[in-house]
Amino acid sequence: MVVINNDLFAPRGWYTSQKVGVMTQKIVAVVNQKGGVGKTTSAINVAAQLADSHTRVLLVDLDPQGNATSGLGVYKEKTKYNTYSVLSGSSSVAEASHKTNVAQLFVMPANADLAGAEVELVNRQQREFSLKKALKDAQFDYIFIDCPPSLGLLTINGLTAADYVLIPVQAEYYALEGLSQLLTTIQAVRSSTNPQLELLGVALTMYDKRNSLSEQVHSDIEHYFGDKLFTAIIPRNVRLAEAPSFGRTIYEHDRWSKGARAYKALAKEVQNRLR
Repeated sequence: MVVINNDLFAPRGWYTSQKVGVMTQKIVAVVNQKGGVGKTTSAINVAAQLADSHTRVLLVDLDPQGNATSGLGVYKEKTKYNTYSVLSGSSSVAEASHKTNVAQLFVMPANADLAGAEVELVNRQQREFSLKKALKDAQFDYIFIDCPPSLGLLTINGLTAADYVLIPVQAEYYALEGLSQLLTTIQAVRSSTNPQLELLGVALTMYDKRNSLSEQVHSDIEHYFGDKLFTAIIPRNVRLAEAPSFGRTIYEHDRWSKGARAYKALAKEVQNRLR
């Protein structure tokens, strides 16, 4: 059973007092401790869709596997400054923000060195706030954090730094397994290091309309999350699966594919909820 704290569904009180028309930086952690659910694909393509001539977007690769980095065409082993150097204090966010092929989209790359950061952070005072402090002066309109598929210290850093959480959920049998643990972790972060953290929404991914199980999972998730479930549904799509191997977003790879249209719709919903 998925147990949900209703506090995660309530808007933060301070947000309504923001001046109308003033763009304030929004930080979104993309999280699911279960691997292979489309988390990184979602982070890349939503971030890419929101980046335009008037909007600067940073994607922070917080996963030592570096899939978001390579998925955006950045060679992770050749980057001098990256997420590890930022967390270790040897570089700034500006130095570690690398341009991508998408205008106004930048990535803070990750490689295997980042795995060492989790060990190094253990003995640091206020270790959960390391990423939050680093991002404090970052000059971007939106920052998306692609968290690792685990609930360790790196993910806690991502949740502590974020204003919102976006949870991709795969339309398969074990979709809801582990979500209680994830929501408990989010609630623990709210209680300790980040009381402003809010659930932005849940995105259903890898949906196959030919499979009755996908519809059952959709129904279950809608039951648990209500209007926190995004309307846009990401289909199981070959073009989506191919794009990372070319270091491209789905819009660069095949802008007319079902996957591209679905992520465009999801990004629009995300943008509307962030206003």
